[in-house]
Amino acid sequence: MSWLVLVLSGVLEAVWAAALDRSHGFTRLVPSVVFGVALVLSMGGLAFAMRELPLGTAYAVWVGIGAVLTVAYAMVTGAEPVSLVRVLLLAGIVGCVVGLKVVS
Repeated sequence: MSWLVLVLSGVLEAVWAAALDRSHGFTRLVPSVVFGVALVLSMGGLAFAMRELPLGTAYAVWVGIGAVLTVAYAMVTGAEPVSLVRVLLLAGIVGCVVGLKVVS
């Protein structure tokens, strides 16, 4: 259960990062509210998962999922360029996150 909550928390990390960007410095209400809700749920899920998972593993997986999804979202929306090297580097992060799950 902790792993599932951790993965969902990582997804919510990407949600709050994207909402923070769309809030334009908290000047837009809806993205600002989405940011706040996603942030609280993401941190709460990370805290829940860390009750059973080691700190380093939980944090690395959480950050890795959030980072990969945030960059992927930015590439899909055209905010960041897409290149083979960038995609391969993101795949490397995913591989490392999966590796942490396998060895724990």
